Amino acid sequence: MRALYERCCGLDVHKKTVVACAITPEARETRTFGTMTADLLALADWLIGKAVTHVAMESTGVFWQPIYNLLEGTGLELLVVNAQHIKAVPGRKTDVRDAEWIAELLQHGLLKASFVPDRVSASCASSSATAPRSSASARERCGASRRRSRAPTSSSPRSPPTSRALLSSTLRTPARGTLSGALDAQK
Repeated sequence: MRALYERCCGLDVHKKTVVACAITPEARETRTFGTMTADLLALADWLIGKAVTHVAMESTGVFWQPIYNLLEGTGLELLVVNAQHIKAVPGRKTDVRDAEWIAELLQHGLLKASFVPDRVSASCASSSATAPRSSASARERCGASRRRSRAPTSSSPRSPPTSRALLSSTLRTPARGTLSGALDAQK
């Protein structure tokens, strides 16, 4: 099978370790890194030193997120892949074999990337899920980013506000801080 990516890396991510397998025209090399910031920076330096262009990692739990966030600014093409799509091959039981398998699948273009939201959307989702009532600044910041992303273009006319938009704008006013006051104000 023809290789689609000449220089790629597969990461098998765990709570305390990251096993990386880099495939380059020169060689195939596997290394294990820790998950502390210094270790992840060493991983990034190693990938850049190998001139790797594409990196794929499993999306197991939340362990992939710090690695993704750190590697995001390096210019590498990152793929987060559903672990169930990768583990379909029997006999792959070690971390090293898993990292090699991910790298091989990536090299041949056989991996489908999972959706990874941008940082603003992700922070909005996590802040609204964890403390929706107590984080007014996060709600305002997230609401502003949503409003910016949904702004109409100059060619499309602005639609009139819906009852939901009116309700949410009334809920934000200090004079009408309760739901019953907001409903009364709409009548």
